[in-house]
Amino acid sequence: MRIPETFETRVESSYDLAPSVRGLVLARADGEPLAFDPGQWVNLVLPLPGGEIRRAYSIASPPSGSPRFELAVTRVTDGPGSGFLCNAEPGTVLRAIGPQGFFTRKPEDPAPALFVATGTGVTPLRSMIRAALADGATVPLWLLFGVRREEDLLYRDELESLAREHPNLALHFTLSQPEEGWTGRRGYVQLHIPELLAQLAAMGHGEPHIYVCGLEKMVKSVRNLARKELGMPRERVHSERYD
Repeated sequence: MRIPETFETRVESSYDLAPSVRGLVLARADGEPLAFDPGQWVNLVLPLPGGEIRRAYSIASPPSGSPRFELAVTRVTDGPGSGFLCNAEPGTVLRAIGPQGFFTRKPEDPAPALFVATGTGVTPLRSMIRAALADGATVPLWLLFGVRREEDLLYRDELESLAREHPNLALHFTLSQPEEGWTGRRGYVQLHIPELLAQLAAMGHGEPHIYVCGLEKMVKSVRNLARKELGMPRERVHSERYD
């Protein structure tokens, strides 16, 4: 792990990822590459009228040897941090501290993986998945991604394009509030984990690891399911929560 450094970063562009989520593309102002491990996060120091505040965001993009990196910011009603970032104009310069965090996966890891996310919890998993595929991984990489509605599926087009190009990447979307006509999985992610882990284990690539990211209630529930009910050892259960 690297020692976190403080650096200036500039907003290059932003776009809507979902009705309540804004995607940001930033770059180190000094033009130096941002070195990080897939899954790590950065702290942004936001200059608000009432004083500076810090907000942590997982890096959504894979390491690329470039100064650029991506974040996903959920719009929070009356949230000063998310309000500032979602309205930040290109050219806005911020102070950043990072990279930080131990929720990581090496791109060359030979173990099959079940990635489990809800909402913007998919961002560090996107970094892990894209880094592994760029490294030439052929081990099964399965993503179980739960949101309320179909329109909330972040990076859907990109993920589906990657899955078409890489047979080892499988996508399992589940909606807790599906509209009529949805033919995919339904309900919370916890409902589908036993089935998917059993299928992964039966493929003959070794014992799967599980990587879970989202809000604390979901993360705790998945950890308990994996450890206590399914008997997975601690070293194969990796998690990070957002609240």
